[in-house]
Amino acid sequence: MKLKAMLVDDELPILNNLNRVLPWDNMDIEVVKLARNGSEAMEGVRLHRPDIILCDIRMPIMDGMTFLAEVRKIDSVCEILMLTGYQEFEYARTAIQFGVRDYILKPIDYDKLEKTVRKIADSLLAERAMRMKKDSQWDKAAHLANDKILYDVLMGLSAADEHHLLPFDDQDADDLIFTFLLVDIEGYSQHSLHWTDKERKLWNFAVGNVLREALLQFQLKYSALQIREGEWCVLIEHHHSDASDASLSAQVWLQTLQNAVSDNVKLSVNVGVYPGTVSFDGLAGAYKNMQRIMLQHAGSNRIFSVTEENLENQEANRSLWNIMEEIMSGLRQLERTKMDKALQNLRFYLAADDVQFPIKSESFMSYLLIQLLREMREMDIVTSKLEESVWKKLQYSMSMKDVMETIVHLTDHALETALSKKTSELLMISAKEYIHRCLSSDIGVEEVADHLGISNSYFSLLFKAYFGETFVEYVTKQRMEQAKSMLRASDKSIAKICSLVGFAQRRYFTKVFQKYTGMTPSEYREIKGGSGGETG
Repeated sequence: MKLKAMLVDDELPILNNLNRVLPWDNMDIEVVKLARNGSEAMEGVRLHRPDIILCDIRMPIMDGMTFLAEVRKIDSVCEILMLTGYQEFEYARTAIQFGVRDYILKPIDYDKLEKTVRKIADSLLAERAMRMKKDSQWDKAAHLANDKILYDVLMGLSAADEHHLLPFDDQDADDLIFTFLLVDIEGYSQHSLHWTDKERKLWNFAVGNVLREALLQFQLKYSALQIREGEWCVLIEHHHSDASDASLSAQVWLQTLQNAVSDNVKLSVNVGVYPGTVSFDGLAGAYKNMQRIMLQHAGSNRIFSVTEENLENQEANRSLWNIMEEIMSGLRQLERTKMDKALQNLRFYLAADDVQFPIKSESFMSYLLIQLLREMREMDIVTSKLEESVWKKLQYSMSMKDVMETIVHLTDHALETALSKKTSELLMISAKEYIHRCLSSDIGVEEVADHLGISNSYFSLLFKAYFGETFVEYVTKQRMEQAKSMLRASDKSIAKICSLVGFAQRRYFTKVFQKYTGMTPSEYREIKGGSGGETG
C-alpha cells in the first residue's frame, strides 16, 4: 500500500510544481490532497490521514504554525516538512517543538527536496513493513495459543474453567459458543496403511491446509484443529446474537468442506455437524458424541447432522462407550491391570442377555478394533505388517469371538512393545531436560515429540499425566519464573529478557507476565529490587 502525502501552499505555481516535479509514484507515494491554507489542509488531515505533509508557513486564514499545532492534536505520527522563505529562529523553534521532520527554505531546491522526501518515505515504508511483520507474528502466536487451548479442552487435557480468557482478542471463554463440525477422512486407516511416515504427514498437512482455508469465503472466525491422524474438528465461533443463523448455514459449510477436500486433495471425507451450538465447556462432550455417532454413518451418507435421537442413543450405550474409553486409557497409560479389567467388562457386557444395542454390536467391535489400531499407530507401537493382517481379517465376516480375540491380541502386543521401549517416566525426564535447554527458542509440542521419537498426541497425554499440566502451561510457567529471576537479579533490559525467555513480541510477553504475576515486568522489577533496564 502506498504512502499518502498532502501538499499545502497558498502560492498555486509552487503547489503545482510540488505535485508535478517530484516523482511521487517512483517513491511509492500517492498525493491525496492539495490545499491553499491551513483550514483546507485540516479537512484533508481528517479525511485522508496523510503520512507525509509538505506545508508552507506563511498562508492566509490559518498559517503553517497554527496548522501544525492543530495537526498534532489529532495525529502525532505523520511526518511534516515545513516550506518557507523566512529564516527567523522562532519559526524553526516552534516547528521543532511540534515534531517537524525538516525545514526547507524557498526558493526550493527540488533535487534536495526529493532526496529528503525519499529518505522519509523509505523510513516510513521500512517501519510499516516491520510493524506488519510484528503484527503478523503476534496474530500467528495468538491464533496458535488459542488453538492449543481449544485442543486441550476438546481432548480433556485441561478444564474449560482454567481458561477464563483466551489469548486472541482477550475473549471471555464463558461467552463463546461454536458450531461444531467434525471432518474424518473416509477409510483413513486403510488409505494410509501403505503410506510412509512422511507421506502420512504430507497428506494430513494438505487436508489441514484445505480445511483452514475452505470457509474463508464466508468471512467466519473459526479454527480447524487436527485431533488425530485423518480427523479434524472445525469450530466456528459465534456471538450469541447471530447464533440462530448458524444452523441454517451448517449444511452449506459441510458441503463446502467436503468439496474443498475432494477438489484439492482428491480424498473423500465424512463431515458432520452437532445440533445447535456448543459452549466452550461443552466441547469435550460434544467431541466424544460426534466421534461415536460418526460410527453409525460410516459408509452411508457422508454428510450428516447429529439429532437428538442420536444423542439419546449415545446415552443408551454410555456403559459400552465408557468401557471403550477405559480400554483406550489403559493403552495410553500402559496399565495392563486397567486394560484387562476393561476387556473383562466388555466380555460381560456383550454376553448379557438384556443388552440393547442402538448400534450393532458387530459394528461397535469393528470400530473399537480400528480405534485401537489408530491409537497404536499414534504411539508408534504397531508394525505395518500387523496392521495389514488385521485389515485383511476385517475384510471378511468375523464372528464376535474372533474380533474379541483380535482385540486381546492387539492389546497384548501394544503393551509388550511399549514397555520394551523407553518408559513414560524416562521420556518425560528427557522432555523436561530438552525443554529447559530450549526455553529461549520458539519451542513447540511437535519439536519435543520429534526429539523423543513419539507422536504429538501421545506426547501430550504423557506430559499431562506426568506433570499435571499441559505443555503450554508448563513452558509458560518456566519462562515466567526465569523472567522473574532475571528481573530481580540482573540489569538486562526488559526487551532482552523477553527475548531470552523465548518471546518474540514484547507486548505478548508483558501481557503473559502480568497475567502470571499480577504486575508488569517493570513494576515487578521495581518492587522486587532489580536494577537497570527500561520501563514498560
